[in-house]
Amino acid sequence: MIGSYVSVGDSFTEGVGDPGPDGAFVGWADRFAVLLADRRPEGDFQYTNLAVRGKLLDQIVADQVPRAAEMAPDLVSFCAGGNDIIRPGTDPDEVAERFERALAQLTAVSGTVMVTTGFDTRGVPVLRHLRGKIATYNGHVRAIADRYGCPVLDLWSLRSVQDRRAWDADRLHLSPEGHTRVALRAGQVLGLDVPADPEQPWPPLPPRGALDMRRDNVAWAREFLVPWIGRRLRGESSGDHVTAKGALSPDDIRMRIASVA
Repeated sequence: MIGSYVSVGDSFTEGVGDPGPDGAFVGWADRFAVLLADRRPEGDFQYTNLAVRGKLLDQIVADQVPRAAEMAPDLVSFCAGGNDIIRPGTDPDEVAERFERALAQLTAVSGTVMVTTGFDTRGVPVLRHLRGKIATYNGHVRAIADRYGCPVLDLWSLRSVQDRRAWDADRLHLSPEGHTRVALRAGQVLGLDVPADPEQPWPPLPPRGALDMRRDNVAWAREFLVPWIGRRLRGESSGDHVTAKGALSPDDIRMRIASVA
């Protein structure tokens, strides 16, 4: 029975793409925390989300890992390195070495550390060419998890998120339904009875013509791709001036989810 959980990571774990009623994000980790809290007596569960969008592995290690280690929770979810991997010139072998050193810190003080692989990016235009690099990093993450006895939230094999409805309009972050499916898969990884199948088929979509797809791609490039490239060129991060959500009540998370459902 997990009585305390801390989530560590970047925009994926912060929940970007899954907005609550106040504009702050919910995300898979918060949704997963509710699944865990449902298995505890009322008020007997502690959850903290330390993730901040845009953070690189070294920033996560410097800012979040020591805080998570200090809390020594029953469970830590550790998702880091993705923003490093998508940057030009980075070496997935070297990133994995730094990932392992951070994981060693967490496993020394936490009951369980669940690590997360990257998604299969074959359907993401701006990241499709990085698919092999991401797969290499994923292989390292799985091997490191084996060495430390960590469960793996394998997102590469989650077929349901290959549907475009699992993704936000920016095509880089999950939609609320995508985050929900990841939360359900995380529950399965830890052996929980989850309320729905994360691989449940999506309803059929009406056919879309080539002109519609081309129009969507142009609008996406103008609204999301160009600003993303601009931030990279200026050395800016989407996480600049963003603070972590910190300690969250499962009851508050439930209300925020219900208010936008």
